[in-house]
Amino acid sequence: MASQTPARRPNESLRNDVDLFEAMLERENVVRAWKRVKANKGAAGIDGRTIAETWEWLKADGWTISREQLRSGTYRPQPVRAREIPKRSGGVRELGIPTVLDRLIQQAMLQVLTPLFDPYFSESSYGFRPKRSAHDAIRQAKRYIDEGRSWVVDIDLERFFDRVSHDKLMTRVARRVQDSRMLRLIRSYLEAGVLRDGVKLGREDGTPQGGPLSPLLANIMLDDLDRFLEKRGHRFCRYADDCNVYVRSERAGGRVMQAMVRFIASELDLRVNLTKSAVDRPWKRKFLGYSFHGGSKVRIASESIERLRRSVRELTKRRRSIDLATRLTLLSRYLRGWMTYFRLSETPSVLRDLDSWIRRRVRLCIWKSWKRGATRARKLRSFGLTDEAVRMVAGHRRGPWFAAGMPLLAKALSDRWLSEQGLISLHDRWRALNITC
Repeated sequence: MASQTPARRPNESLRNDVDLFEAMLERENVVRAWKRVKANKGAAGIDGRTIAETWEWLKADGWTISREQLRSGTYRPQPVRAREIPKRSGGVRELGIPTVLDRLIQQAMLQVLTPLFDPYFSESSYGFRPKRSAHDAIRQAKRYIDEGRSWVVDIDLERFFDRVSHDKLMTRVARRVQDSRMLRLIRSYLEAGVLRDGVKLGREDGTPQGGPLSPLLANIMLDDLDRFLEKRGHRFCRYADDCNVYVRSERAGGRVMQAMVRFIASELDLRVNLTKSAVDRPWKRKFLGYSFHGGSKVRIASESIERLRRSVRELTKRRRSIDLATRLTLLSRYLRGWMTYFRLSETPSVLRDLDSWIRRRVRLCIWKSWKRGATRARKLRSFGLTDEAVRMVAGHRRGPWFAAGMPLLAKALSDRWLSEQGLISLHDRWRALNITC
Protein backbone atom coordinates (compact mmCIF):
# COMPACT_ATOMS: atom_id res chain seq x y z
CA MET A 1 0.00 0.00 0.00
CA ALA A 2 1.39 3.40 -0.97
CA SER A 3 2.14 5.81 1.84
CA GLN A 4 -0.47 8.52 2.37
CA THR A 5 1.83 10.87 4.28
CA PRO A 6 0.96 14.38 3.03
CA ALA A 7 3.56 16.58 1.41
CA ARG A 8 5.40 19.18 3.45
CA ARG A 9 4.08 22.69 3.62
CA PRO A 10 5.84 25.37 1.53
CA ASN A 11 9.28 26.46 2.76
CA GLU A 12 9.40 23.72 5.41
CA SER A 13 12.85 22.18 5.78
CA LEU A 14 13.35 18.71 7.17
CA ARG A 15 16.26 19.68 9.41
CA ASN A 16 17.57 22.56 11.42
CA ASP A 17 21.11 23.78 11.96
CA VAL A 18 20.69 24.98 15.55
CA ASP A 19 22.53 23.27 18.41
CA LEU A 20 19.32 22.65 20.31
CA PHE A 21 20.95 20.76 23.14
CA GLU A 22 23.22 23.62 24.15
CA ALA A 23 20.37 26.10 23.63
CA MET A 24 18.33 24.03 26.07
CA LEU A 25 21.10 24.21 28.70
CA GLU A 26 21.68 27.95 28.42
CA ARG A 27 21.26 29.64 31.79
CA GLU A 28 18.55 32.03 30.63
CA ASN A 29 16.49 29.18 29.20
CA VAL A 30 16.86 27.04 32.35
CA VAL A 31 15.93 29.96 34.63
CA ARG A 32 12.81 30.60 32.56
CA ALA A 33 11.96 26.89 32.69
CA TRP A 34 12.34 26.83 36.48
CA LYS A 35 9.99 29.80 36.87
CA ARG A 36 7.36 27.95 34.85
CA VAL A 37 7.79 24.69 36.82
CA LYS A 38 7.55 26.60 40.09
CA ALA A 39 4.45 28.50 38.94
CA ASN A 40 2.74 25.26 37.86
CA LYS A 41 3.37 23.79 41.34
CA GLY A 42 2.56 20.09 41.25
CA ALA A 43 3.40 17.06 43.38
CA ALA A 44 6.73 15.35 43.92
CA GLY A 45 7.85 12.48 41.70
CA ILE A 46 9.20 9.12 42.79
CA ASP A 47 12.21 10.76 44.50
CA GLY A 48 9.87 12.46 46.96
CA ARG A 49 11.45 15.90 46.44
CA THR A 50 9.05 18.83 46.49
CA ILE A 51 9.65 21.95 44.42
CA ALA A 52 11.21 23.74 47.41
CA GLU A 53 13.44 20.76 48.24
CA THR A 54 14.48 20.41 44.60
CA TRP A 55 15.45 24.07 44.52
CA GLU A 56 17.76 23.62 47.51
CA TRP A 57 19.24 20.50 45.91
CA LEU A 58 19.80 22.29 42.59
CA LYS A 59 21.64 25.15 44.34
CA ALA A 60 23.87 22.65 46.19
CA ASP A 61 25.59 21.40 42.98
CA GLY A 62 22.58 19.31 41.91
CA TRP A 63 22.11 21.21 38.67
CA THR A 64 25.85 21.28 37.93
CA ILE A 65 25.99 17.48 38.21
CA SER A 66 22.80 16.96 36.20
CA ARG A 67 23.96 19.33 33.46
CA GLU A 68 27.24 17.46 33.06
CA GLN A 69 25.37 14.15 32.94
CA LEU A 70 23.14 15.56 30.23
CA ARG A 71 26.13 16.73 28.19
CA SER A 72 27.96 13.42 28.56
CA GLY A 73 24.88 11.38 27.68
CA THR A 74 24.82 9.57 31.05
CA TYR A 75 21.70 11.26 32.42
CA ARG A 76 18.77 8.85 32.86
CA PRO A 77 15.27 10.23 33.52
CA GLN A 78 13.52 8.59 36.44
CA PRO A 79 10.25 6.70 35.94
CA VAL A 80 7.11 8.74 36.38
CA ARG A 81 4.86 8.20 39.38
CA ALA A 82 1.50 6.77 38.33
CA ARG A 83 -1.59 8.58 39.52
CA GLU A 84 -5.16 7.92 38.46
CA ILE A 85 -7.67 10.75 38.13
CA PRO A 86 -11.37 10.49 37.19
CA LYS A 87 -12.17 11.18 33.54
CA ARG A 88 -14.94 13.62 32.73
CA SER A 89 -16.65 10.99 30.60
CA GLY A 90 -16.32 8.29 33.25
CA GLY A 91 -13.56 5.86 34.17
CA VAL A 92 -10.07 6.97 35.08
CA ARG A 93 -7.10 8.48 33.29
CA GLU A 94 -3.57 7.65 34.35
CA LEU A 95 -1.22 10.58 34.77
CA GLY A 96 2.52 10.17 35.01
CA ILE A 97 4.13 12.59 37.46
CA PRO A 98 7.83 13.15 36.66
CA THR A 99 10.27 14.28 39.31
CA VAL A 100 10.63 18.04 39.64
CA LEU A 101 14.11 17.81 38.07
CA ASP A 102 12.72 15.96 35.06
CA ARG A 103 9.92 18.50 34.77
CA LEU A 104 12.57 21.24 34.70
CA ILE A 105 14.53 19.50 31.93
CA GLN A 106 11.39 18.77 29.91
CA GLN A 107 10.27 22.40 30.24
CA ALA A 108 13.69 23.59 29.07
CA MET A 109 13.42 21.22 26.10
CA LEU A 110 9.90 22.43 25.35
CA GLN A 111 11.03 26.06 25.21
CA VAL A 112 13.61 25.39 22.48
CA LEU A 113 11.52 22.85 20.54
CA THR A 114 8.28 24.86 20.38
CA PRO A 115 9.66 27.63 18.13
CA LEU A 116 11.02 24.93 15.85
CA PHE A 117 7.73 23.05 15.40
CA ASP A 118 4.85 25.38 16.21
CA PRO A 119 5.09 27.71 13.17
CA TYR A 120 4.53 24.71 10.90
CA PHE A 121 1.52 23.28 12.73
CA SER A 122 -1.93 23.60 11.17
CA GLU A 123 -4.03 26.71 11.68
CA SER A 124 -6.78 24.27 12.66
CA SER A 125 -4.78 22.88 15.61
CA TYR A 126 -5.54 24.67 18.89
CA GLY A 127 -4.38 22.51 21.78
CA PHE A 128 -1.37 23.45 23.92
CA ARG A 129 -0.04 26.06 21.53
CA PRO A 130 1.14 29.62 22.20
CA LYS A 131 -1.62 32.23 21.87
CA ARG A 132 -4.26 29.57 21.12
CA SER A 133 -6.95 28.13 23.32
CA ALA A 134 -10.03 25.94 23.52
CA HIS A 135 -12.11 29.11 23.12
CA ASP A 136 -10.48 29.77 19.75
CA ALA A 137 -11.45 26.25 18.64
CA ILE A 138 -15.08 26.75 19.74
CA ARG A 139 -15.30 30.10 17.94
CA GLN A 140 -13.94 28.54 14.75
CA ALA A 141 -16.38 25.63 15.00
CA LYS A 142 -19.21 28.15 15.29
CA ARG A 143 -18.01 29.87 12.11
CA TYR A 144 -17.98 26.57 10.23
CA ILE A 145 -21.56 25.86 11.29
CA ASP A 146 -22.60 29.38 10.27
CA GLU A 147 -21.19 28.62 6.80
CA GLY A 148 -23.69 25.77 6.46
CA ARG A 149 -21.46 22.89 7.59
CA SER A 150 -24.16 21.49 9.82
CA TRP A 151 -22.77 17.96 10.16
CA VAL A 152 -19.75 17.03 12.25
CA VAL A 153 -17.39 14.06 12.09
CA ASP A 154 -16.49 13.64 15.76
CA ILE A 155 -13.39 11.44 16.08
CA ASP A 156 -12.35 9.87 19.39
CA LEU A 157 -8.88 8.30 19.44
CA GLU A 158 -8.77 5.23 21.62
CA ARG A 159 -6.23 5.62 24.47
CA PHE A 160 -4.13 7.94 22.33
CA PHE A 161 -1.47 8.79 24.92
CA ASP A 162 -1.02 5.08 25.78
CA ARG A 163 -0.73 3.84 22.19
CA VAL A 164 1.59 6.30 20.44
CA SER A 165 4.39 4.37 18.71
CA HIS A 166 7.78 5.61 19.89
CA ASP A 167 9.38 4.84 16.53
CA LYS A 168 6.71 6.67 14.53
CA LEU A 169 6.83 9.63 16.90
CA MET A 170 10.63 9.87 16.82
CA THR A 171 10.57 9.68 13.01
CA ARG A 172 8.33 12.76 13.00
CA VAL A 173 10.48 14.58 15.57
CA ALA A 174 13.58 13.86 13.48
CA ARG A 175 12.04 15.63 10.48
CA ARG A 176 12.94 18.90 12.15
CA VAL A 177 15.47 18.01 14.88
CA GLN A 178 19.03 17.37 13.75
CA ASP A 179 20.72 17.36 17.17
CA SER A 180 21.32 13.68 17.99
CA ARG A 181 21.73 14.39 21.71
CA MET A 182 18.31 16.00 21.80
CA LEU A 183 16.78 13.04 19.96
CA ARG A 184 18.32 10.58 22.41
CA LEU A 185 17.07 12.58 25.38
CA ILE A 186 13.51 12.73 24.02
CA ARG A 187 13.50 8.96 23.47
CA SER A 188 14.89 8.39 26.97
CA TYR A 189 11.90 10.25 28.39
CA LEU A 190 9.52 8.18 26.30
CA GLU A 191 11.14 4.97 27.57
CA ALA A 192 11.62 6.03 31.21
CA GLY A 193 8.74 3.86 32.33
CA VAL A 194 6.31 4.22 35.19
CA LEU A 195 6.38 3.29 38.87
CA ARG A 196 3.09 1.70 39.87
CA ASP A 197 2.54 0.15 43.32
CA GLY A 198 6.29 0.13 43.90
CA VAL A 199 7.04 -1.77 40.69
CA LYS A 200 8.84 -0.18 37.74
CA LEU A 201 7.15 -0.98 34.45
CA GLY A 202 8.83 -0.40 31.11
CA ARG A 203 7.11 1.53 28.35
CA GLU A 204 7.36 0.45 24.73
CA ASP A 205 4.55 2.68 23.47
CA GLY A 206 2.83 5.85 24.62
CA THR A 207 3.78 9.20 26.00
CA PRO A 208 2.76 9.71 29.64
CA GLN A 209 0.39 12.57 30.38
CA GLY A 210 1.69 14.88 33.07
CA GLY A 211 5.07 16.03 31.77
CA PRO A 212 5.58 19.42 30.08
CA LEU A 213 6.80 17.80 26.86
CA SER A 214 3.85 15.45 26.26
CA PRO A 215 1.44 17.98 24.68
CA LEU A 216 4.04 19.07 22.10
CA LEU A 217 4.82 15.45 21.24
CA ALA A 218 1.10 14.78 20.80
CA ASN A 219 0.82 17.70 18.36
CA ILE A 220 3.88 16.47 16.46
CA MET A 221 2.35 13.01 16.14
CA LEU A 222 -1.05 14.27 15.00
CA ASP A 223 0.28 16.92 12.63
CA ASP A 224 0.20 14.35 9.82
CA LEU A 225 -3.53 13.93 10.44
CA ASP A 226 -3.96 17.71 10.13
CA ARG A 227 -2.06 17.71 6.83
CA PHE A 228 -4.15 14.80 5.57
CA LEU A 229 -7.34 16.77 6.24
CA GLU A 230 -5.93 20.02 4.84
CA LYS A 231 -4.83 18.33 1.63
CA ARG A 232 -8.44 17.29 1.05
CA GLY A 233 -9.79 20.75 1.78
CA HIS A 234 -11.68 19.80 4.94
CA ARG A 235 -12.70 22.29 7.64
CA PHE A 236 -11.80 21.01 11.09
CA CYS A 237 -10.79 21.89 14.64
CA ARG A 238 -8.35 19.75 16.58
CA TYR A 239 -7.48 20.22 20.24
CA ALA A 240 -4.87 17.61 21.24
CA ASP A 241 -6.56 14.26 20.48
CA ASP A 242 -10.07 15.76 20.11
CA CYS A 243 -10.83 16.31 16.42
CA ASN A 244 -14.05 17.55 14.80
CA VAL A 245 -14.46 17.86 11.02
CA TYR A 246 -17.37 20.01 9.76
CA VAL A 247 -19.11 19.00 6.53
CA ARG A 248 -22.31 19.88 4.65
CA SER A 249 -24.06 16.50 4.59
CA GLU A 250 -24.29 13.22 6.45
CA ARG A 251 -23.13 11.37 3.36
CA ALA A 252 -19.98 13.50 3.11
CA GLY A 253 -19.40 12.92 6.81
CA GLY A 254 -19.52 9.16 6.30
CA ARG A 255 -16.87 9.35 3.59
CA VAL A 256 -14.63 11.54 5.75
CA MET A 257 -15.03 9.20 8.72
CA GLN A 258 -14.00 6.15 6.68
CA ALA A 259 -10.97 7.96 5.21
CA MET A 260 -9.84 9.17 8.65
CA VAL A 261 -10.18 5.74 10.24
CA ARG A 262 -8.05 4.22 7.47
CA PHE A 263 -5.40 6.95 7.67
CA ILE A 264 -5.14 6.86 11.46
CA ALA A 265 -4.73 3.07 11.46
CA SER A 266 -2.30 2.79 8.55
CA GLU A 267 -0.14 5.90 8.96
CA LEU A 268 -0.27 6.62 12.70
CA ASP A 269 -0.79 3.07 13.97
CA LEU A 270 -3.58 4.33 16.23
CA ARG A 271 -7.20 3.30 16.69
CA VAL A 272 -10.44 5.23 16.44
CA ASN A 273 -12.95 4.40 19.17
CA LEU A 274 -15.94 3.73 16.92
CA THR A 275 -18.39 3.54 19.81
CA LYS A 276 -17.57 7.13 20.85
CA SER A 277 -17.03 8.55 17.34
CA ALA A 278 -19.93 9.55 15.11
CA VAL A 279 -21.22 11.56 12.18
CA ASP A 280 -23.97 13.69 13.68
CA ARG A 281 -25.39 17.17 14.10
CA PRO A 282 -23.09 19.47 16.11
CA TRP A 283 -25.85 20.18 18.64
CA LYS A 284 -26.04 16.45 19.41
CA ARG A 285 -22.32 16.19 20.17
CA LYS A 286 -20.01 17.92 22.62
CA PHE A 287 -16.61 19.46 21.92
CA LEU A 288 -14.29 20.66 24.69
CA GLY A 289 -17.20 20.78 27.14
CA TYR A 290 -19.38 22.88 24.81
CA SER A 291 -22.14 22.10 22.36
CA PHE A 292 -24.50 24.12 20.16
CA HIS A 293 -28.18 25.05 20.24
CA GLY A 294 -30.57 26.37 17.62
CA GLY A 295 -27.99 26.10 14.86
CA SER A 296 -24.67 27.65 15.86
CA LYS A 297 -25.60 29.21 19.20
CA VAL A 298 -22.92 28.13 21.67
CA ARG A 299 -24.16 26.38 24.78
CA ILE A 300 -22.67 24.42 27.65
CA ALA A 301 -22.86 20.66 27.07
CA SER A 302 -25.26 18.82 29.36
CA GLU A 303 -22.40 16.62 30.60
CA SER A 304 -20.50 19.73 31.71
CA ILE A 305 -23.54 21.01 33.60
CA GLU A 306 -23.94 17.65 35.34
CA ARG A 307 -20.29 17.72 36.41
CA LEU A 308 -20.87 21.19 37.86
CA ARG A 309 -23.85 19.87 39.81
CA ARG A 310 -21.79 16.98 41.19
CA SER A 311 -19.04 19.35 42.30
CA VAL A 312 -21.50 21.74 43.94
CA ARG A 313 -23.18 18.86 45.78
CA GLU A 314 -19.79 17.78 47.09
CA LEU A 315 -18.91 21.30 48.23
CA THR A 316 -22.25 21.79 49.99
CA LYS A 317 -22.39 18.48 51.84
CA ARG A 318 -22.96 18.99 55.54
CA ARG A 319 -20.52 16.24 56.52
CA ARG A 320 -17.73 18.55 55.38
CA SER A 321 -17.29 20.27 58.73
CA ILE A 322 -16.22 23.74 57.69
CA ASP A 323 -17.75 27.09 58.51
CA LEU A 324 -20.04 28.89 56.06
CA ALA A 325 -17.47 31.53 55.07
CA THR A 326 -14.87 28.90 54.13
CA ARG A 327 -17.47 26.83 52.30
CA LEU A 328 -18.64 29.79 50.22
CA THR A 329 -15.04 30.78 49.48
CA LEU A 330 -14.29 27.29 48.11
CA LEU A 331 -17.58 27.16 46.22
CA SER A 332 -17.16 30.61 44.67
CA ARG A 333 -13.58 29.87 43.68
CA TYR A 334 -14.78 26.80 41.79
CA LEU A 335 -17.72 28.65 40.20
CA ARG A 336 -15.50 31.55 39.13
CA GLY A 337 -13.07 29.25 37.33
CA TRP A 338 -15.91 27.21 35.78
CA MET A 339 -17.63 30.31 34.44
CA THR A 340 -14.37 31.74 33.11
CA TYR A 341 -13.99 28.65 30.95
CA PHE A 342 -17.65 28.56 29.87
CA ARG A 343 -17.97 32.30 29.23
CA LEU A 344 -18.62 31.66 25.51
CA SER A 345 -22.07 30.32 26.35
CA GLU A 346 -24.90 32.10 24.54
CA THR A 347 -27.72 30.66 26.67
CA PRO A 348 -27.81 32.80 29.85
CA SER A 349 -31.14 31.32 30.97
CA VAL A 350 -29.27 28.11 31.80
CA LEU A 351 -26.96 30.09 34.08
CA ARG A 352 -29.89 31.73 35.85
CA ASP A 353 -31.42 28.29 36.47
CA LEU A 354 -28.09 27.03 37.81
CA ASP A 355 -27.80 30.07 40.09
CA SER A 356 -31.22 29.32 41.53
CA TRP A 357 -30.30 25.67 42.12
CA ILE A 358 -26.92 26.56 43.70
CA ARG A 359 -28.53 29.03 46.11
CA ARG A 360 -31.04 26.37 47.10
CA ARG A 361 -28.16 23.96 47.77
CA VAL A 362 -26.49 26.58 49.99
CA ARG A 363 -29.75 27.25 51.85
CA LEU A 364 -30.13 23.50 52.33
CA CYS A 365 -26.65 23.37 53.84
CA ILE A 366 -27.40 26.26 56.20
CA TRP A 367 -30.78 24.78 57.15
CA LYS A 368 -29.20 21.46 58.08
CA SER A 369 -26.52 23.23 60.13
CA TRP A 370 -29.21 24.71 62.35
CA LYS A 371 -30.29 21.14 63.26
CA ARG A 372 -32.82 21.70 66.08
CA GLY A 373 -36.22 23.34 65.75
CA ALA A 374 -35.47 25.91 68.45
CA THR A 375 -32.26 26.92 66.71
CA ARG A 376 -34.07 27.27 63.39
CA ALA A 377 -36.77 29.44 64.95
CA ARG A 378 -34.19 31.70 66.62
CA LYS A 379 -32.15 32.06 63.43
CA LEU A 380 -35.21 32.81 61.30
CA ARG A 381 -36.34 35.52 63.71
CA SER A 382 -32.86 37.06 63.55
CA PHE A 383 -33.41 37.43 59.79
CA GLY A 384 -36.59 39.40 60.39
CA LEU A 385 -39.32 36.78 59.81
CA THR A 386 -42.55 37.17 61.76
CA ASP A 387 -43.60 34.57 64.34
CA GLU A 388 -46.23 33.23 61.92
CA ALA A 389 -43.65 32.90 59.14
CA VAL A 390 -41.23 31.21 61.53
CA ARG A 391 -43.89 28.65 62.49
CA MET A 392 -44.61 27.95 58.81
CA VAL A 393 -40.95 27.36 57.96
CA ALA A 394 -39.62 25.73 61.12
CA GLY A 395 -42.73 23.67 61.76
CA HIS A 396 -43.22 22.01 58.38
CA ARG A 397 -43.13 18.20 58.18
CA ARG A 398 -41.37 17.91 54.83
CA GLY A 399 -37.66 17.24 54.23
CA PRO A 400 -34.71 19.66 54.17
CA TRP A 401 -34.77 20.06 50.36
CA PHE A 402 -38.39 21.21 50.57
CA ALA A 403 -37.42 23.72 53.28
CA ALA A 404 -34.55 25.01 51.14
CA GLY A 405 -37.02 25.82 48.37
CA MET A 406 -39.58 27.63 50.53
CA PRO A 407 -40.06 31.30 49.53
CA LEU A 408 -40.00 32.37 53.17
CA LEU A 409 -36.57 30.80 53.71
CA ALA A 410 -35.41 32.43 50.48
CA LYS A 411 -36.68 35.73 51.89
CA ALA A 412 -34.63 35.23 55.06
CA LEU A 413 -31.50 33.89 53.33
CA SER A 414 -31.92 36.21 50.39
CA ASP A 415 -29.87 36.28 47.21
CA ARG A 416 -28.42 39.58 48.33
CA TRP A 417 -27.48 38.18 51.75
CA LEU A 418 -25.79 35.14 50.16
CA SER A 419 -23.88 37.47 47.84
CA GLU A 420 -22.73 39.53 50.83
CA GLN A 421 -21.46 36.30 52.43
CA GLY A 422 -19.31 35.68 49.34
CA LEU A 423 -21.40 33.51 47.03
CA ILE A 424 -20.97 34.57 43.40
CA SER A 425 -23.62 34.41 40.68
CA LEU A 426 -22.78 32.50 37.50
CA HIS A 427 -25.01 34.77 35.45
CA ASP A 428 -23.46 37.94 36.88
CA ARG A 429 -19.97 36.52 36.34
CA TRP A 430 -20.86 35.59 32.73
CA ARG A 431 -22.22 39.08 32.06
CA ALA A 432 -19.13 40.76 33.54
CA LEU A 433 -16.78 38.54 31.50
CA ASN A 434 -18.61 39.28 28.28
CA ILE A 435 -18.69 43.02 28.92
CA THR A 436 -14.92 43.08 29.41
CA CYS A 437 -14.14 40.78 26.43
